Amino acid sequence: MAKSASSPRQSARVVQLRKGATVEMVRLTCPDASQALKIAESFGTAVIDSDGIRDLHERLIIETADALADGLGDKAMQIHLQRIVGAYVGSAHGAGQFYSRAVTEARDATAKAANDARDEDLDGPVGYDSAAQRKREFAADMGIQAHSLRMAAEGAVAAYAQVIGETWKPFDRPVEQPGTSISRKAAEAQISAFD
Repeated sequence: MAKSASSPRQSARVVQLRKGATVEMVRLTCPDASQALKIAESFGTAVIDSDGIRDLHERLIIETADALADGLGDKAMQIHLQRIVGAYVGSAHGAGQFYSRAVTEARDATAKAANDARDEDLDGPVGYDSAAQRKREFAADMGIQAHSLRMAAEGAVAAYAQVIGETWKPFDRPVEQPGTSISRKAAEAQISAFD
């Protein structure tokens, strides 16, 4: 059997990327300062010093970078701060998603409680809040937490821009292919010998 002189076909390999959380995603899921103030006033919780949290975290990252400046080169500093800021943004995004779910549950419970024909959603025993009230209070707590983490993330992102000189972007890492093991790669290399 004669083999044609054409070059062996290279299989196109598509690498899927796991997208990291962005600041825009955090801003979409976490309450802003005015909404956090509204939540605090409505539920009688502490009013958060949003600007103070943001400024503190910005200073923290800048001071950390200053302390590491002699020991790290520019690229190492960029990689280090990329990871640190990514942790802040990821944490805030997770809190924002959890807050969104808590609000949905609180709205659902409140809508059910408004239906007088449902016994299961009536107010609790004397001295206890209804399930709907507890869900609303839980959502309020999660909103304040998500807002606080949003401010910390925004401070970290601002510090990254100041130290590195460019806008922070999440690192999109390749998705690990669980079926691609060493033995599979070895088998593919061996079988390619027959091409």
